[in-house]
Amino acid sequence: MAEDVLNLGEAKAPDAASGLDSFLAAAANATGPARRPAPVDTWHPPFCGDIDMRINRDGTWFYNGSPIGRPALVKLFASILRKDAERYVLVTPVECVGIKVEDVPFIAVEMHDTATERGRALQIRTNVDDEIIVDRDHPLRFEKGDADGLVPYVRIRGGLWARLTRALFFDLVGQGEIEVCDGAAMFGIRSGGEFFPMAPAGEVEER
Repeated sequence: MAEDVLNLGEAKAPDAASGLDSFLAAAANATGPARRPAPVDTWHPPFCGDIDMRINRDGTWFYNGSPIGRPALVKLFASILRKDAERYVLVTPVECVGIKVEDVPFIAVEMHDTATERGRALQIRTNVDDEIIVDRDHPLRFEKGDADGLVPYVRIRGGLWARLTRALFFDLVGQGEIEVCDGAAMFGIRSGGEFFPMAPAGEVEER
């Protein structure tokens, strides 16, 4: 763990890194060697304030202004991330600290079709190697972006979402279909037995 702590960023910052030493050790013990998401929703340690850590819109993690250079550390932090009502936090059984997130914490970087008990579905992988099936528990949502464009998101777990890359969004559009939702024809995506409306069918046909 010591060598991981000293390589938080591209440049070494021993004083800052040492402040995270005990937190990293607790996180590593809580998640185990597989670095699977920890049961953070069941942990309620005291809040110990914010730390200088943020996740950029492109999914890059920064600590004290420097990018965290080790993917294993990013995955470790991601495995103990939680979205509370007022902030994003990193949580261990004994400590909770706040961090900043510019948009959402994850980026969806890979998508392919898969078969499920509820029919065809989309399987998505994030930049920290979480994998989910798009379904009722992991829905898609679409928000208006710049110039009236749509920005696609998928829920990974809890209150944590991933934004799909532009390339994956184009793939989604290519797989879209029209269904009637609440009496209106909508263009959207069907996956895992659920339909996720993207836009009114008339708007799509006009483009």
